[in-house]
Amino acid sequence: MTETADYPDEPTPDAWLSEAELAVARARVPMLYVDAVPVRVDDSGDVVAVGLLLRVSHDGTMTRALVSGRVLHHERVRDALLRHLEKDLGPMALPLIPASPQPFTVAEYFPTPGVTPYHDPRQHAVSLAYVVPVTGDCEPQQHALDLAWMTPEEACSEQVQVEMIGGHGYLLRQAMAHVGRLG
Repeated sequence: MTETADYPDEPTPDAWLSEAELAVARARVPMLYVDAVPVRVDDSGDVVAVGLLLRVSHDGTMTRALVSGRVLHHERVRDALLRHLEKDLGPMALPLIPASPQPFTVAEYFPTPGVTPYHDPRQHAVSLAYVVPVTGDCEPQQHALDLAWMTPEEACSEQVQVEMIGGHGYLLRQAMAHVGRLG
């Protein structure tokens, strides 16, 4: 899971906890996140492409990732989705958030590996996961080095799955099964 607060040189919104407060909260309370699988759809609404971010992890390895981040205090889930999609895909991505956003799954990230398919060594986090069509021009922003559009089959291939960490590969496969693109 990625978020702006992990990079102390960037300004943080007033509703964010300080690094010390966040560390205390993470040790005691599950954090709420959103995960978004950006997709392109054809005229009939079928998913034809999946957007995966290329990032450098904290240990220096290159990884593929979904759009992900914390929900701020007093922030609606739809606003958190829009904020993180714009942060990672750029202001011209034009995501289509449904009128009543309902996640395709709820992912529980644990600091202990193996409790669930999702792992975040920093914290216990609960994430609402969405498949979000984007219609505009996408450019990787912030800490994303690249954005690759792949067919659902390519994105779910073993070759790409091994590049995804923390359970994002598993979540991507769930998303594609949810939209009928994984048999």
